[in-house]
Amino acid sequence: MATETSTTHDKINIAIDGPAGAGKSTIARMVAGRLHYVYVDTGAMYRAATWFFLQRGIGPEEVDKVLRFLPDLDIELLPEEQGQQVRVNGQDVTEEIRTLAVNAQVSRYAQIEGLRERLVSLQRQMALRKGVVMDGRDIGTCVLPDAEVKVFMTASVEERASRRYKEMKEQNKISFEELVRSIEERDRLDREREVSPLRQAEDAQLLDTTQMSLDEVADHIVSLCRTYGSES
Repeated sequence: MATETSTTHDKINIAIDGPAGAGKSTIARMVAGRLHYVYVDTGAMYRAATWFFLQRGIGPEEVDKVLRFLPDLDIELLPEEQGQQVRVNGQDVTEEIRTLAVNAQVSRYAQIEGLRERLVSLQRQMALRKGVVMDGRDIGTCVLPDAEVKVFMTASVEERASRRYKEMKEQNKISFEELVRSIEERDRLDREREVSPLRQAEDAQLLDTTQMSLDEVADHIVSLCRTYGSES
């Protein structure tokens, strides 16, 4: 598909939400590339924070400690040819934040209000100039409620586990069954958390990607963006 272009006057913000393993990050990168937009991986930011605290032996139940060390946390997202480099206090942690240990804890740290407030504030600053594709679990409902295009991506648990398994099997000794259980638990935690639970925004389009290719999903979202521009 030909790359889409946009001027500074017609740029919009695009919010892509959904559960773990739905393919949000991959699709968000593809859409951003086609529109020449900036991609912001909010999930990587929470993973980076989780890695930071785990490295220091600070558990998600130690809220006072988390908040005390929060000023020492500096997260950078740097664009690369193959995606995005994630740095914590200058250290490249792009691979480290995708481990099963981080997967198991990230939802628990994400419930800490002070941590969420800091990261949400940073995410909103990134979107002020428009032309941003942001993916996560509460982008359309909390972070960018005024985003012009909102999509809630989902897929069956088995399909999501299969995608994650392909990503992780090179770096982790994990069975497919363990990954299914991990994703189901992550879904439960995301839905039930008190702060910004996972839910579809009322004005978001639901997109089940179970039977769709990556290009089909990206094409669909780019089409939504073009439709928005023609109707506004």
